[in-house]
Amino acid sequence: MSEPQPKPSPAFLPYPVSTLSPPIIPNDLTSFKSRGISQVERDLQQKLQEIRETYIATIDHFNWNKLVYEADIQFEPIIGGTYHLYEMRGRKMLSMISPDEWPQKHLATVRLNMDRQWKIVSTGSGVESRELFGT
Repeated sequence: MSEPQPKPSPAFLPYPVSTLSPPIIPNDLTSFKSRGISQVERDLQQKLQEIRETYIATIDHFNWNKLVYEADIQFEPIIGGTYHLYEMRGRKMLSMISPDEWPQKHLATVRLNMDRQWKIVSTGSGVESRELFGT
């Protein structure tokens, strides 16, 4: 059988044990809380802004891919190839002819990636994706 442990002296306890002990005064945590709140708000606002920018870029990427895939294509594009998207007589058309060789309304120059997604290399002069997609 083990011997009972002696009780620590009340003078060394981390809390008062009598009414004659010094009073416990809670710390003022107002500055701690306000610093924490402002830091958290700033961090979360930044994360929300990053999420918003990523969301907008993803929607824009989706819209461009949809536009290119819905365009008239008279050939099979190869992966890594650069092509040009035009608007002619109200229809979209993908072509191998560069904008300086053809006087049609050039919407964008695109490249087909390995994942079969179109990457916008450049947009035509005066082409705004907000106007093109209605966003």
